[in-house]
Amino acid sequence: MSQTLSEQEIIRREKLQHLEAAGINPYPAPLYPVSHYSNDIKENYTEENKENYAAVCVAGRIMSVNDKGKVMFVKIQDNKGILQLYIKRDEICPGDDKSYWDAITKNGMDLGDIIGSTGYVFITKTGEISVHASTVTLLAKSLKPLPVVKRDEEGNVFDAVTDPEFRYRQRYADLIINPSVKETFVKRTLLMATIREYLNSRGALEVDTPVLQAIPGGAAARPFTTHHNALDVPFYLRIANELYLKRLIVGGFEWVYEFSRNFRNEGMDRTHNPEFTVLEWYTAYKDYLWMMEITEQLFEKIAITLHGKTELTVGDKTINFKAPYRRISMIEAIQENTGIDITGMDEAALREVCKKLHIDVAPTIGKGKLIDEIFGSTSEPKYIQPTFIIDYPIEMSPLTKKHRSKEGLVERFELMVNGKELANAYTELNDPIDQRKRFEEQLGLMERGDDEAMFIDHDFLRALEYGMPPTSGIGIGIDRLCMMMLNQPSIQDVLFFPQMRPESYE
Repeated sequence: MSQTLSEQEIIRREKLQHLEAAGINPYPAPLYPVSHYSNDIKENYTEENKENYAAVCVAGRIMSVNDKGKVMFVKIQDNKGILQLYIKRDEICPGDDKSYWDAITKNGMDLGDIIGSTGYVFITKTGEISVHASTVTLLAKSLKPLPVVKRDEEGNVFDAVTDPEFRYRQRYADLIINPSVKETFVKRTLLMATIREYLNSRGALEVDTPVLQAIPGGAAARPFTTHHNALDVPFYLRIANELYLKRLIVGGFEWVYEFSRNFRNEGMDRTHNPEFTVLEWYTAYKDYLWMMEITEQLFEKIAITLHGKTELTVGDKTINFKAPYRRISMIEAIQENTGIDITGMDEAALREVCKKLHIDVAPTIGKGKLIDEIFGSTSEPKYIQPTFIIDYPIEMSPLTKKHRSKEGLVERFELMVNGKELANAYTELNDPIDQRKRFEEQLGLMERGDDEAMFIDHDFLRALEYGMPPTSGIGIGIDRLCMMMLNQPSIQDVLFFPQMRPESYE
């Protein structure tokens, strides 16, 4: 699209020219010695300690201007909140020299401009803690007007912009005008820091593994493809980091984890984005029963850290992350919600169940995917409180160890919360011969047309042949976890920059 300027944008560019003509640099050098922030001043200032605030330096974006002629009340938004500046004309420009004042007011001071100010803190006649400005410096001229939002007398937004096209495409503006959005991402960072502290305190080691992979392994998903020019071979953006983390377990590390940026060339909706963050960790000499206990303890800790309690509001529901969580096998869950026991059914029988339940399934998928479709359609949405769905059919889990006592099943769980999967964990398959057979079965599905079937990773099989100790591993969807913990309805609300169709520019 071509850049068609609005009337306001044209006026702002004219002001920019006037500022430059008056010798004022609208984009000065970046050093500005900010000493105080809005929350510190507003929460801690008193008449008794005013000496501590006799000389402050603040900076922020202009969010409102109340011009009284000789006095201006300007509210700026800094990194911590809203703060009022009291700007008295004769004190900014003493005597008869009005050129500077005229330049920054008549030819500047638009909403959205970033300014700095020095002065002292005091309380106005209306009782508002403010900075009595002695200097005002324009730090960055805003050429584009901010969207109009309604604010209360304190400058807080009470009627935010909600248009998702604007909010997700122009996240930078969304963060400016909707303060609650910024708080969401601050808490997302706190959530990840809580996980790191929890794992590090137990001896886990954070590591990095390749994003570009010759084999897109570790999950059943369609990859993005690219080309490595130097090697002249195709590469894939990773769909999972599982197989590389397991290589590190083979190499002698006992507990490794990674916050992995993954890419899956699949659909987009309220809970799926092609680029997303997953936490995976693998621990030697542990199994999926141990992993369930660790996971529920971690989720309880996250809830308490973020909210001070375990009961949280998610949409119109109240969800309690207090451990322990219910455990039920996948087959029992299907039977609980449909009345049908699928134990021992072959592919043909499962297709009949799908037909009976009015579930459309592709002819290319096998037994494992059929069971997954039945569970996803009939049972998954029913588990609102945190629930471990355990003991999956072997056909659904090509990287998982066979169940130690239940024929045809594997030692796997998925954690369901509010009808969605938040975590997926196994007792890991460490038998290289069995693993090769499972990969070959996936190759057969690929030949049938299943474009999410796993590739054979021969180097990973070679690693297993050196011997991998008994291991448990887990993957936790960080974006979905943030949705739950922060009560956000869409995955786009917890991603700074979700994927969108590109705009067209001329």
